[in-house]
Amino acid sequence: MKISSKWCVAIAMALLSHAAHAQILIGQTAGFTGPVGAGVKETIDGAKLYLDALNAKGGVNGQKIELISLDDKFDPKLAAENARKLIEEQNVAAMFLTRGTPHTEAILPLLEKYSVPLIGPSTGAMVLHQPVKKYVFNVRATYQREAEKAVAHLNSMGITRIGIFYADDSFGADGVAGAQKGLAAAKLQPSVLEKSNRSKPDFAPLAPKVVQTNTQAVIMVASGQAVVDGTKALRAAGSAAQVVTLSNNASSGFIKSLGDNARGVIVTQVFPYERSISYAMVKEAQEMAKAKGSGDISPATLEGFAAAKVLVEGLRRAGTKPTREKIHAALEGIRKLDIGGLEVNFSPEDHTGLDFADLSIIGTDGKFKR
Repeated sequence: MKISSKWCVAIAMALLSHAAHAQILIGQTAGFTGPVGAGVKETIDGAKLYLDALNAKGGVNGQKIELISLDDKFDPKLAAENARKLIEEQNVAAMFLTRGTPHTEAILPLLEKYSVPLIGPSTGAMVLHQPVKKYVFNVRATYQREAEKAVAHLNSMGITRIGIFYADDSFGADGVAGAQKGLAAAKLQPSVLEKSNRSKPDFAPLAPKVVQTNTQAVIMVASGQAVVDGTKALRAAGSAAQVVTLSNNASSGFIKSLGDNARGVIVTQVFPYERSISYAMVKEAQEMAKAKGSGDISPATLEGFAAAKVLVEGLRRAGTKPTREKIHAALEGIRKLDIGGLEVNFSPEDHTGLDFADLSIIGTDGKFKR
C-alpha cells in the first residue's frame, strides 16, 4: 500500500509532538499544609530550582521531568493513600522528597510491592538507613548523628543539665536514641526526659519541670509548630534554657513561626551554610534562585536542591526509557558523585548518600548563622 506524502508528514509531526511532550513522572506526598508546611514549601522550592532549570534546557535524555505533588497534611495514613494513587494510578517512575518518619514508613510496603525507588526522603530516621531499605535512597545524614553532635557541642560549652522533649512517634524515638548516645559518651543522664502527643502536644505541664530541675538546655525532637509551642511554654514558665532542635526545622518559615523566641535557638544542619559560596552547590542554588527572582535560599532549599540533583543523575544513568527497575539499578551504582562540594555514594549495602552534619544558631537578623 502506497502512503501519500501528506500522511507521511502527518505521522512525522505526530511523532515529533510526542517527543516534545515526552516526560518522566515523579511522585511526591508531603505535608504542604499543616505543622510542617513552611519547611515543605522551601524544600520543594529548592528541588524545583534545579528541575525547572533542567527542563528549560530540554530535560534529561530528551525528556522533561514532571513532579506530581499531593498534600498529605502531615498525616501518615493520607501519605500512604497518596503514594498508592501516585504509584498505581499515575504510574510514576519514582517517588521523591516525602516528609516525615512515620509518613515515609507508611509508604514502604508500596515501594517494595511495586519496586519503586524513593529519592531524598526529608527525614533522617535511622530506620530508613539501617538495615538498608532496598528502595529508599537517602540524601542526608541521620537524626541520630545530628542529636549526638548537638549534645557534644552543649557539653563542650560546660552544659551538663540537658533535657529532652520528644514527639511520641518513630521520629521522636529515633532522635532520642541519638541524644542518649551523646549523653552516654559525656557520662551524663538527661535532666528531663518527656514525650508529647505528636498531633496535639501539650507543653504546659512539661515546661515547669525544666525550671524545677534547673535544666540548662532542652533538645526538642519534634516538628516545627510543636517546637514553637514548646519554646513558648518554656519562656512562659520562666526558663532561659538553651533550645536545640534538629534539621527537620531548618527553614526560614520555622524562624518566622518562632517570632520573638527565635534568637539564640540552635538548629542542627545536614547541608553546608546557605551563604557559603565556597561550596559549588550553594553558589549554583543561589544563582538559580536569583535568576528566578525567588530571594534568599535556606537550608531546606538546599535539601530539595541536593535531592533533585541525585534524582536527575539516577534518571540520566537509567537511559532513554527509565523504568522503575532501571532507575533503582542506576542509583545503586552511584559512586563518588560530586553534587557541588559534597560527595554522594550508594551501594547495595549503604543507601545513606551523604553524612554531612553541622550546627547553626538563629541570629538577631532572623537568619541561621554558623
